Amino acid sequence: MIASALAAGGTGGYVPAREPQFVLAVVLGLLFALGTFLILRRDVVRVVWGVTILSQAANVYLVTMGGLAGSVPFVGHGGGEATATTDPLVQALVLTAIVIGFGTTAFSLVLTYRVYEEHGTIDLKEIGDTNE
Repeated sequence: MIASALAAGGTGGYVPAREPQFVLAVVLGLLFALGTFLILRRDVVRVVWGVTILSQAANVYLVTMGGLAGSVPFVGHGGGEATATTDPLVQALVLTAIVIGFGTTAFSLVLTYRVYEEHGTIDLKEIGDTNE
């Protein structure tokens, strides 16, 4: 906000054009904090959800860095003249990451179930104590 106020030419020229980026930055911070909090838990299922939330936060970060401004990725869609376009490469990479993330999450949950069958618990401290 300070940079936009300075770019507007003074202290009284506030330009609210960067509000969506600020909201996304706050949401990204909350997602990364929640994912980190869950990874540090002793329950294996919470660790899996923490990794999933962190990967989704990284995807949102990539889309945010790809740019919010612009119109549709196809030039000339809708009959109007396209003045700016959004880079579709970031969206393609994130879609691929989402699919891989779903597969990894499903595999992790299956492994968690296998750990539960083997040890009778999903508490990491109890699992570590039984192996000694």
